[in-house]
Amino acid sequence: MPTTFHEIPRERPLTPLLDRANTPDELRRLAEADLETLADELRQYLLYSVGQSGGHFGAGLGVIELTIALHYVFDTPDDRLVWDVGHQAYPHKILTGRRERMATLRQKDGLAAFPRRSESEYDTFGVGHSSTSISAALGMAIAARLQGERRKSVAVIGDGALTAGMAFEALNHASEVGANMLVVLNDNDMSISKNVGGLSNYLAKILSSRTYASMREGSKKILSRLPGAWEIARKTEEHAKGMLVPGTLFEELGWNYIGPIDGHDLPTLLATLRNMRDLDGPQFLHVVTKKGKGFAPAEADPIGYHAITKLEPVKPDAAPLSSQKRPSGPKYSNVFGQWLCDMAAADSRLVGITPAMKEGSDLVAFAERFPARYFDVAIAEQHAVTLAAGMACDGVKPVVAIYSTFLQRGYDQLIHDVAVQNLDVLFAIDRAGLVGEDGPTHAGSFDISYLRCIPGMLVMTPSDENELRRMLTTGYLFDGPAAVRYPRGSGPNATIAPGLAPLEIGKGLIRRQGRRVALLAFGVQLAEALQVGETLDATVVDMRFVKPLDAALLRELAASHELLVSIEENAVMGGAGSAVGEFLAAENIVKPLLQLGLPDYYVEHAKPAQMLKECGLDQAGIEAAVRARLAQLPA
Repeated sequence: MPTTFHEIPRERPLTPLLDRANTPDELRRLAEADLETLADELRQYLLYSVGQSGGHFGAGLGVIELTIALHYVFDTPDDRLVWDVGHQAYPHKILTGRRERMATLRQKDGLAAFPRRSESEYDTFGVGHSSTSISAALGMAIAARLQGERRKSVAVIGDGALTAGMAFEALNHASEVGANMLVVLNDNDMSISKNVGGLSNYLAKILSSRTYASMREGSKKILSRLPGAWEIARKTEEHAKGMLVPGTLFEELGWNYIGPIDGHDLPTLLATLRNMRDLDGPQFLHVVTKKGKGFAPAEADPIGYHAITKLEPVKPDAAPLSSQKRPSGPKYSNVFGQWLCDMAAADSRLVGITPAMKEGSDLVAFAERFPARYFDVAIAEQHAVTLAAGMACDGVKPVVAIYSTFLQRGYDQLIHDVAVQNLDVLFAIDRAGLVGEDGPTHAGSFDISYLRCIPGMLVMTPSDENELRRMLTTGYLFDGPAAVRYPRGSGPNATIAPGLAPLEIGKGLIRRQGRRVALLAFGVQLAEALQVGETLDATVVDMRFVKPLDAALLRELAASHELLVSIEENAVMGGAGSAVGEFLAAENIVKPLLQLGLPDYYVEHAKPAQMLKECGLDQAGIEAAVRARLAQLPA
């Protein structure tokens, strides 16, 4: 069984076996008897490497043995291994030739936080969002069949990701086409079954064996000649298995279910995977693991150790940590969480909905204070949106707390189920804009673009914490669909006014009066705009509303300035700047307009400040762009 570690090593550990397993080919040359020692070394190296770089943590510790077993049994990369989400793929990266680059994880020009096709031939499918693995692996299995190849496809999906409808759509389709593929359910929260032990492991070996499969097929041939006999036998087998293992649902969907087995028992994993590798048709293996396995603090607090930050070197002469910290405001998500509790206390109709992001979106206090009005729908963004629509039809006031990049998955429901019916739903959209080290799969780069084109939608972009609180109230009181999009992290520490006062809809605010240039800030770039405004003596406007725009203010600014500059942390194409351009065209106003925002490519992972600099959205970039455009204007 795995060794348990109690602290993250600061010095690189000695890993003699791991040093001989830099690739899966090398791994498969090791003796099977050495693999448990290898698992301990890999676990210790993972602790060390994530301590150097920061990143996702607990999920990877939980799949050490499973990762080794999969690469040992299957002929990767020829056999396709697809990880769901990718939080758990760090051990996979270490075993597939990237061990020496793990210190660059999540850094600019370094390894990505998730599997990525351009990074390694072993990363067969790029991920970041959940519940895609079964569909992708099924596509690969069908491709192999069409090409006459015998390669295997394996999807590894967690019990949380299996809650999404997309996963079940793929499960249903795979059985329909009889795909030769394996799905490994990594159940790390005991949410499906607690039936793990010696009997379960023994049954898994028996039910997955060639002998059992051969007997089953032989019986089918004999009994199929007798009317109804095979169907009776199949039902008998199904119910017998159902009394001992929890796989009846998957059996009914047409999968050969095996498990649950202990995902940290390497001999059982290896034996079962070998057996299942050679079976035809859709195969489903249920393994139970412990998130954070082998690291005592993570086992005790799997949520807190889902990810960790980089361990900084300890300096003997360093000042106490408390004196090194700069005062900063609350996180935007904390402001939302407090507002939600305050508004819920004021209005009993309010309910909060989240697709499995209670901690990330800061609904923890709301869930404790108003448990009957808190709804976590699991990883099911589409359902979250339509659930809110149904509630709104009958007089409830739903607030959907959702990440910008996750709302993309419920976009059809947002249009068809909420907006077309003009239902009273507020979307609190967290992680808008660039999010840093998680990279393009998690960046909220497109929400302004995809929201402002929806008829009847109210779209707001707060510039600080107080603006966020007031906009949430504004959207909540608005009669129809409304969205407030706000970034990850902390704001400028603005004073938050008590109470629940709304803003006047569609009204911007001039923050600095200048000349020649008007900087139109949509959101948190207001801080950089004010700095540039001081340098260039420019007018700075907190636009606040993307939809509706402040038409009167735009007319006034266009009449009194030589250049308008829109600034947003959203794709330039179709964003707030485009809205300004469309307004000017509709009003027949001819005025130079410089649109600053995210470029027409995916901005790679880096520190947020590095990403903003790359996009020209830091103070220096904005100033340089404005000066360059001013130089082009007629004298």
